[in-house]
Amino acid sequence: NSTPPAGSVPPPQPEVPAAPPPIAPGAKDERMWGMFCHLAALAAFIGIPLGNVIGPLVVWLIKREQYPLVNEQGKESLNFQITVAIIAAVGGLLLFCFMLGLIILIPLGIVDLILVIMAAIKTNNGEHYRYPFALRLIK
Repeated sequence: NSTPPAGSVPPPQPEVPAAPPPIAPGAKDERMWGMFCHLAALAAFIGIPLGNVIGPLVVWLIKREQYPLVNEQGKESLNFQITVAIIAAVGGLLLFCFMLGLIILIPLGIVDLILVIMAAIKTNNGEHYRYPFALRLIK
């Protein structure tokens, strides 16, 4: 007796979420290389002098003409890392004069690491990331 009475409306069926749209050819690679523009800045954390600038510069120079996202995010990463390098140089000078440099360098390293990871994740998701503060030297 589980047959519904005539004229009754059947219960609604749960909606199945739609599959994400397919990735356009090359888009996955473009997002990956855009992400590498940001992650290459972590070269400074493994001891490469000015690696935070050199890493993104190399990726940007190699892939900027092939992928528009890499061109955009490479410039964004470079501008931010140049800004970080300038602030780190000031902090380094203050370190030799006063211990005030530590108050600049430690938070700068932490903020740099966090923002680079955020930028890499957002870029890999296809979003256009802009760092909250950066000198816009490369247009």
